Amino acid sequence: MNEFSLIFRNEQNPDVQFSPEQMQDILKQWRDWMGGMAAQNKLSNPGNRLGFEGAVVRKNNMVTDGPYAEIKEMISGYIIVKTETLEEAIELAKGCPVFNAGGCVEVRSIIPTVVCEGTAV
Repeated sequence: MNEFSLIFRNEQNPDVQFSPEQMQDILKQWRDWMGGMAAQNKLSNPGNRLGFEGAVVRKNNMVTDGPYAEIKEMISGYIIVKTETLEEAIELAKGCPVFNAGGCVEVRSIIPTVVCEGTAV
């Protein structure tokens, strides 16, 4: 099995507010989608939601506020799935609830860590 990250992207829109009922519906869609993958033993790491605060550190210790300052889309979270092929990971991504909020999913292969004399490379 190979591992792939599914990275969730949404456009920044602080004006969008969901009612408690809408939030419950959104959370149920995510639980159902991820639960389906877990039931198939395809969910390797349930991942995390990412917060809105952060910084970007660049060469020469240059720090800018917020990791999303230069882009309209922000990375809102990720999970790691186990599949045989990229195509299978893409098929899993097609069911993601992020599409209901105008977002998208970036599917990336994960390069396995190699351990050399006790040090991960």
